[in-house]
Amino acid sequence: MRHVFIIGSRGLPAKYGGFETFVAELVKHQLSQDIQYHVACLSDKDHHRHFTYENVDCFTIKAPKLGPARVIAYDMMAIQYALSIVERDQIKKPIFYILGNTIGAFIAPFARNIKKAGGLFYINPDGLEWKRSKWSKPIQTYLKYAEKCMTKSADLVVSDNVGIENYIKNTYPWSKTTFIAYGTDLSPSGLMPGDTKVRQFFERHAAKEKDYYLIVGRFVPENNYEKVISEFLRSKTQRDLLIVCNHEGNPYFEALRQKTSFDQDKRVKFVGTVYDRSLLTYLRENAFAYLHGHEVGGTNPGLLEALAHTDLNLVLGVDFNQKVALETALYWSKEDHSLSALINQVDQEIDFSLLGLAAKKHMADQYTWEKIVGEYEALFLNES
Repeated sequence: MRHVFIIGSRGLPAKYGGFETFVAELVKHQLSQDIQYHVACLSDKDHHRHFTYENVDCFTIKAPKLGPARVIAYDMMAIQYALSIVERDQIKKPIFYILGNTIGAFIAPFARNIKKAGGLFYINPDGLEWKRSKWSKPIQTYLKYAEKCMTKSADLVVSDNVGIENYIKNTYPWSKTTFIAYGTDLSPSGLMPGDTKVRQFFERHAAKEKDYYLIVGRFVPENNYEKVISEFLRSKTQRDLLIVCNHEGNPYFEALRQKTSFDQDKRVKFVGTVYDRSLLTYLRENAFAYLHGHEVGGTNPGLLEALAHTDLNLVLGVDFNQKVALETALYWSKEDHSLSALINQVDQEIDFSLLGLAAKKHMADQYTWEKIVGEYEALFLNES
């Protein structure tokens, strides 16, 4: 039996995105009976409480509320407790899989203790977290340093994007790396145009199927909302722009309004968050085109979902995105008029179904959770 301790997500059951979804899908699609997962779960109430979820040994960690430093304390406490489980149960050759680099500056003694226990230390660096604009300069500097420290201590760096793997190889040549993609759900929405919740949504926002461009993503500057909206306003399209995001109460919303004056154009419609999974998939299925402006992450789940469900995807042409979409999307740059010209070009055409079929086939061939889980299980069961 290979015991794998997963640390760095908020835990199970998943309530968020990114790492939480990854952990949930990893255990949901488990095939091998020779792997026992142990997953750390951040808690405000319980400490070291164990419960079972999808045959996983979940254990809670009540980390002190220290602002941004809480995630560091959480990782440290989770590793220490997991090591005590290894010692108590005399577990041989455990794998510690740490998600994210936040603990980096403090990882060295923990990595040594993992190796003393006969374990392996794997990391997933996610994207370029230190580039995110939400962090102050000191925190960005720390995160870049933490990234370097993690690569020095890890036995293996697992990247979910070839572009991130290439970055790690070039920046930290001492690293041993591998690539295992992030997965996505290819299931259709199952909704029909006449369904009540579908019609309520479109009537509420005065929109029509196949007559809108769509953005879905975290409402943060590095996702290039200002550039995308400015270019959309500059374009000649008469279609709407539906923006699904958590804009309410976000100061970035007002700053964006002042910079772009989007409120003066009836085509731009912020529709808030859509938590209904089937409805969100329906919105993707029935968008004329999806606009993707993410540029600092690795493999963005939203891009995978768009490629799995939307025929036409207009994607910011940074390396991370191109490594995912390949030839199944059309690309734009941050230069003025690049995106608006592309919108004007595609807006005159009608049928992008062949491009959509190519994107869906690419997702089915390379990005299903079944494929990703199989690759992870092969990695975890490898004795090296």
